[in-house]
Amino acid sequence: MPRICMIGAGSAVFARRLMTDVLSWPELEDSQICLMDINEDRLDLIATLLRKIVADRKLGASIVATTDRQRALEGSDYVITTIAVGWNYERERPEVAIPLKYGLNQSVADTVGVGGIFRFLRTAPTMLDICRDIERLCPRALLLNYVNPMAMLCWTIGRVTRVATIGLCHSVQGTANQLAGYLDVPPRRLSYWTAGINHQAWYLTLQDGKQDLYPRLRERMADPSIYNQDKVRFEIFRHFGYFVTESSRHMSEYVPYFRRTPELLEQFAPPTPPSAATRREERFASIRRQIEGTEEIDYRRTEEYCSYIIHAIETNQPFRFNANVINNGLITNLPNGCCVEVPCLADGTGIHPCYVGDLPAQLAAVNRTNINVQELAVKALLEQDRDAIYHAVQVDPLASSVLSLAQMRQMSDEILAAHAEWIRF
Repeated sequence: MPRICMIGAGSAVFARRLMTDVLSWPELEDSQICLMDINEDRLDLIATLLRKIVADRKLGASIVATTDRQRALEGSDYVITTIAVGWNYERERPEVAIPLKYGLNQSVADTVGVGGIFRFLRTAPTMLDICRDIERLCPRALLLNYVNPMAMLCWTIGRVTRVATIGLCHSVQGTANQLAGYLDVPPRRLSYWTAGINHQAWYLTLQDGKQDLYPRLRERMADPSIYNQDKVRFEIFRHFGYFVTESSRHMSEYVPYFRRTPELLEQFAPPTPPSAATRREERFASIRRQIEGTEEIDYRRTEEYCSYIIHAIETNQPFRFNANVINNGLITNLPNGCCVEVPCLADGTGIHPCYVGDLPAQLAAVNRTNINVQELAVKALLEQDRDAIYHAVQVDPLASSVLSLAQMRQMSDEILAAHAEWIRF
C-alpha cells in the first residue's frame, strides 16, 4: 500500500479533511500515513483523531506521527504539504498591517500582491528544503502542494528542483458548486473547461449537457439576490465575458478595480470574516470533541482533489481535475515556464496536464498582470535580488493603483525589516 506523508500535519483544516478523505477509499484504507509537524501538540491531536478513525472503522492503515521531517519523508510515495512559515495568524501579519498603514487595503494577502510576495519570500526556502529532502529520500514521490502562494511556489520548485509536483486548490470545484446554485442546475450535471492561473482561472465553457449556461448566468446576474452574493466576480463577468474561479473576496485584491478607494471598498468588498486564529481554535475544539466522542466525525468524502488523485494513480482509474503546473506550451498566450492552472488527468501512469491553447485575449491580459508580479518575486528569491522585490511590488495591479513608487519602496523596506528573521537580503 502507498506511503503517504503530510508535512504540516498540525493543520486544523487540511490534515483532518485530506486524511479522512484518503481513508474513505477501500483501496487506500491500508495506507501507511506519516504525519509531520513542528508543533507537537497539534500533531498529536491530529494523529489521535486519525487513530480513532482507523480503530472505529476497523481499517488497516498505520498512523505515524513525528517531528522529524527526514523520517517522515523516507520511502514516501506521496508528499502533501500544508505548511505555514513565520508570521502566523496569532498576530497581525506585517505584510497586511504595514500596507494598510499606507492606505493599501488587502483582503487575504496570501496568493499574489504585496501580501503574497512576502509570504512567498519567507515560505519558499522551507519548501525548497523539503524538496531537497524529497530528492534524497523519496525521489519518485509526487508532491501535492497546498501551500500558498501557490503559483510562485510551484514555479520555483519546477525551476530549480527535480521533484514531480502539482499545486492543488479547491477554487475550481468550489466555484462550480456555487455556479450550479446560481443557475439552479444540479452540480453533477454541470460540465466545464477551466484554465488560467491559480485563483484566477476562467470557466472557458460552462454547460449543462450541450447547453451553454452563460446566457442563463447573465440573466441570473440581474437578480440582486444573486448578484449581491458575488459582486466582484459578477462585475468581472460583466466586463470581461467569463466567470473567474476565486471568490469575490480574493479576486477583489488581484485587480485594481474594487479596493482602490473607501467608496469602492464599501460598494464591492465582501465583509471580513472572523480572524483565522479564532476559526482555527474553533476547529481544534471540534477535533477534541470528536476524539472524546461528544461530536460526530464526518466521514463524507470532500471535494478536495488530493485523495482522488492518489486513488486514480493507485488503481489506474482515470480522474480529471484542475492543477497548477509549469506552462510548457499548455496555455499558448501565457509565458512559457510560468505556473498555470489547467485541466489534468491522473491515472496509473501519473499526471497528464491538458493542452488549452490560447485564452481569450482579455483573460490572458488580466492573468499576465499577476504573472508579472510572480515572475519578479521568483527572480528576487532565486537571485537574492532586493531590487526585484521592489519591482514586484511596483507592478502589482492593486498596489500600483493606490501608492506612489516612493511609497511602495518605503513600504517594502518596512515589511522586509519586519521579516528580518526569514528574509535576509
